[in-house]
Amino acid sequence: MKILVPVKRVPAPETRIRLLPDGSGLDESDVTWVVNPFDEIALEEALRLRDEHDVEEIVVVSVGPAEWAEQVRRGLAMGADRGVLVEHDAAVDSLVVARILQAVVLREKPDLVLMGKQAIDDDSSQVGPMLSALLGWPQATFISRLELTGTVATCTRETDSGLQRVEVDLPAVLTTDLRLNEPRYVALPGILRARKKPLGVLSIEDLGIDASPRTRVLGYTPPPARPAGVMVASVEELVTRLRDEARVI
Repeated sequence: MKILVPVKRVPAPETRIRLLPDGSGLDESDVTWVVNPFDEIALEEALRLRDEHDVEEIVVVSVGPAEWAEQVRRGLAMGADRGVLVEHDAAVDSLVVARILQAVVLREKPDLVLMGKQAIDDDSSQVGPMLSALLGWPQATFISRLELTGTVATCTRETDSGLQRVEVDLPAVLTTDLRLNEPRYVALPGILRARKKPLGVLSIEDLGIDASPRTRVLGYTPPPARPAGVMVASVEELVTRLRDEARVI
């Protein structure tokens, strides 16, 4: 079995986000970049599957500028066997990323694509379902448990109404939720070994696809400032304010 794990470069969750003065994008002057946490969960699950099943190769792939190779190397340090960076400097939307990943899948021919359910920077949660549709593969999204039996994946999905258990035949696209596992700590030996693992670089021309986005971000605005809190002198005053002033949003 071969598993492909897409990873995305995102600001670290603890990074303070600042916008450029004109609202055209993110001020990257003091941003720490990491692998999208949901993608780390997907890679961790692929590594655990390798411990339990006949997984011959785990490949991590990313789509972005040359510096995104750092996050691919992070995936190799965690334990992936090989990395692929589709180097692309232009802006992309979810459909472009899905089309690029489709081309990579057709080249790599994996039995399973494991990826995070969403990226923490845009929260679109679109690439996995789009990739499934483009490939014509079954999908299971938001999985919090995964069991493999031969060529069948049994997935427990987290939904608004509770847990749902579904079975999909491989090859398939699965997107991982937060409670699936806890990614391992990357120690120094893993980082050193990652330097010797192969990391291939592809271009959009190599894949032969049109990477023109169909959507365009017009601008960014910060959320409105929260109003200041009010101190009350007694429980009675609190009850009165809740009764007379509080609104149901």
